[in-house]
Amino acid sequence: MLKIPVRIIEEIHNARQAADLYRHLQAAIELEHSTIPLYLTALYSIQPNSNQEVAKILFSVVREEMLHMVIAANVLNAIGGTPQVNKPDFIPTYPGHLPLVQPDLIVGLAPLSIDQITKTFMQIETSIDPEDYPAKPVPFALRATEEYQTIGDFYQAIIEKITDLHHQGALSIQRRNQVVDEKWFPRTELFEITDLDTATSALNLIIVQGEGTTTVQKTRVCSLNGKDRSQATQTFSPFDPQNQPAHYYRFAQIIKGGRLVPDPENPGGFVYDLNQPINLDSEKIYPLVENSKAEMYPEGSRARRLVDQFNYSYTSLLNGLQKTFDGYPDYLNTTIGVMFELKLQAEEMAELKIKTGTDAEKRVAPSFEYQLSRAEKAISSLI
Repeated sequence: MLKIPVRIIEEIHNARQAADLYRHLQAAIELEHSTIPLYLTALYSIQPNSNQEVAKILFSVVREEMLHMVIAANVLNAIGGTPQVNKPDFIPTYPGHLPLVQPDLIVGLAPLSIDQITKTFMQIETSIDPEDYPAKPVPFALRATEEYQTIGDFYQAIIEKITDLHHQGALSIQRRNQVVDEKWFPRTELFEITDLDTATSALNLIIVQGEGTTTVQKTRVCSLNGKDRSQATQTFSPFDPQNQPAHYYRFAQIIKGGRLVPDPENPGGFVYDLNQPINLDSEKIYPLVENSKAEMYPEGSRARRLVDQFNYSYTSLLNGLQKTFDGYPDYLNTTIGVMFELKLQAEEMAELKIKTGTDAEKRVAPSFEYQLSRAEKAISSLI
């Protein structure tokens, strides 16, 4: 489980103006992005025409992490801030710690495996106690600070503070540099942030896609003294509003070997259906170089050229996102198109065999490093 440091939550709680929240939303953008290279590396390690259900899960999570990045950027723009994504330190160093969270989990770029799913992916996506299904978040003022331990709790704190500052008149929400693109994200997921309701709805979507949803039902209870009262019960669902399992449970399907489905006869209400198998065929995974770096490959070699080209493309993607967030929303379509270029480049790398220091045969892997092309360097030097 990723834990948010207590001081971060205290800083959000103590915010007195919109500007006090800017760096926290920027950190959210960085965190959402930091998981994408992990998931993409695993996705790129899947050999063609194999593990197709597993690949769909990975791609769906990557897509939603991209969505969460854009949502956080939209909210930051709406309250007056400016997202920053095209800078060298925006991409984490792998292996290493993720942005924002306590450094108790080291993550690295690696081919898909059961270990990578359980020890990295599910650790990133888990809530406090996924097996027992978490309860609905309690408002900040009613709970102890140390209970803020998940990314969902972090977003809940942001929601509550934005609401608080907005009601105080200390924060305004405007339709500023908003990004929407129905080709990639339906309006039910990505919409303009124009007021408090749209801001809180958008941030809540990040929570439920990552952790699941909680509904509250009130029932009438008859007491012995003749006075009726209402009793609230909470029901947790591992599914989001789009009827997709939250990220943790999507990965759990691979481990359990079956699709997660509702089951009224099961005490928890859901079961992994082995009649709808989702299995990982480890024999159909490329042995990619772990935690690849461009400097690992000799200058002038084909491997180095491919890794450099991938990094140029990935940096171009970040530059495109920056332009998108700076007020050119139509550029999102072009930017996401680069994702498909990355896939083709990664496939070419995975076909290239190399020998490692242990003489084990590996395949060349992307390194996700910030690397401007010569043309981009020339342009940036003139700015």
